[in-house]
Amino acid sequence: MTDDFGVDLDQVFEVIGGADVLIVRFHLIPLRLLVDFRAKPGVGPFIALVARAESVEDRFRSIKKLRPEFPFPEKVQSFQWPRSMAVFQASGAWERLVDRMSALGGLDATEHCGLVMQNMLREERAEYVGAITGAEHYRTLWERPR
Repeated sequence: MTDDFGVDLDQVFEVIGGADVLIVRFHLIPLRLLVDFRAKPGVGPFIALVARAESVEDRFRSIKKLRPEFPFPEKVQSFQWPRSMAVFQASGAWERLVDRMSALGGLDATEHCGLVMQNMLREERAEYVGAITGAEHYRTLWERPR
């Protein structure tokens, strides 16, 4: 299933369905989506946009800092999403992720997922605007004389 979305959706769905801790790396935005499905009474699952880690060890330390109620994860699974947030939603990957979060954390988790998606869309839009206007990390092809 790579033709329409640029990834093997069956593998993406498998990772979403089986990971305890998941990182989604996006092509368009520098932030990462961290999803920690671990939950226990009084502590629900976790989802947030986080900065890129310098190393695997740095990522594990950051997860432990964000989730001190839990031990270091045994492993962190990840996948690269090469397309837009709209395609992430249209592919069904986002829906699967939200469904799993909701099953573990109820309405609060569902609402928080909505806020995270709004942030991802805002970050993506900022990247598009930066690309068009020539932000620091982009080089414009045509520039207006100043």
